[in-house]
Amino acid sequence: MSHWLLDDEVVPSIHTPLPGPRASEWIARHERFVSPSYTPIYPLVVARAGGATVEDVDGNLFLDFTAGIAVNATGHCHPHVTQAIKDQAEKLLHMSGTDFYYGPQIELAERLARLGPGGGDWKVFFANSGAEAVEAGLKLARHHTGRSRVVAFYGAFHGRTYGAMSLSASKLVHRRGFGPLLPDVHHAPFPKGCGECWGGACACVRAIEETILKRTAPPDEVAAIFVEPIQGEGGYNVPPRGFLPALRALCDKHGMLLVVDEVQSGMGRTGKMFAVEHFAVVPDIICLAKGIASGMPLGAILTKAEVMNWPPGSHASTFGGNPVSCRAALATLDLLEGGMMANAHERGEQLRAGLRALGLANVRGLGLMTAADVPNRDAVIQWAFQKGLLLLGCGESAIRFCPPLCLTVQQVDRAVEILGRVLVERGRSELEALAILPGR
Repeated sequence: MSHWLLDDEVVPSIHTPLPGPRASEWIARHERFVSPSYTPIYPLVVARAGGATVEDVDGNLFLDFTAGIAVNATGHCHPHVTQAIKDQAEKLLHMSGTDFYYGPQIELAERLARLGPGGGDWKVFFANSGAEAVEAGLKLARHHTGRSRVVAFYGAFHGRTYGAMSLSASKLVHRRGFGPLLPDVHHAPFPKGCGECWGGACACVRAIEETILKRTAPPDEVAAIFVEPIQGEGGYNVPPRGFLPALRALCDKHGMLLVVDEVQSGMGRTGKMFAVEHFAVVPDIICLAKGIASGMPLGAILTKAEVMNWPPGSHASTFGGNPVSCRAALATLDLLEGGMMANAHERGEQLRAGLRALGLANVRGLGLMTAADVPNRDAVIQWAFQKGLLLLGCGESAIRFCPPLCLTVQQVDRAVEILGRVLVERGRSELEALAILPGR
């Protein structure tokens, strides 16, 4: 797709019923052959994409505020990223960083290690996905501390593999029918604006110590606390300012590791490389994936060097740190540090101001990790799709806005305008259905 679609004034452009005839054919084939465990949000069959524009197989153009679930950080098919992929694909596709050395993996590890918050020495382990990164963080925390128990939070989503699924507490569908899960996982409430989280005086963290650590999990048996700096699937919940510092202090007090899951919030999405940096906290382990390689499969844990003390062979991955994915990640970092991270901050401020002007409830977020609560959320998302705006939900009633970080001023305005029209038309339709409007 040519790069002009990044800011083309004709986007969105819908010229067929949705789904169109070609999309309907593909969907029928999908339903026959593909696992029913997948959850398509709406009948979109993508043919190609560029920047924040998606084109379906019938030629309809959509404004994308999902970025492939926060994966395409630099936009769809950014030429700097695709050129890096093409260049590497002509040289080396695979050699397995578990058993061999090659430059792109080492270069990316160096670059990520230098980005580690708080300075000091950091090391990197590469995986293929966010769930694998969380699994690696869980194994390392247990190995390093010699302890078995972990604490996580209600509303958290860490992935669907067994360890990550056991840490998650977002939706019953993620767990139903898959037990028994990993033992020794304890959950605590995630704060939502309790107003008491300042410095070390955090009521939510005090509750962890006074309940879990005094009643069910001896602190000398707890390896780590796993937390999303901003909850993703659970609702884009931003904790009070003092929560993470108080959590850090609790971990230090009892010799536990603080593991932050930055799979969705990391890689510049919040306007900083890692969301935890907004809270002036240095964790022990950072789990990364999604936006790290702008669409290529890659996960990683970034860990304080003294923590990553497991021996050779204790954990590995055949494809983790694939050379093509690593080159894509290096190109992604070029773009993030070259201005897209700053753009995420500015466009996020613009987006939240626009959402507040629409009168939406509980507008929240940092950078382009933004959400707002909307009545009849699922219906609104479907109506927006019909008008060419791609959105996703999170939590019980929120729409999440996680667009590419290359977003323009005009694209933010356009998305807010479309959503405003959807809300007005949806409200009018509901009133008409209830025969409240005059003339019915």
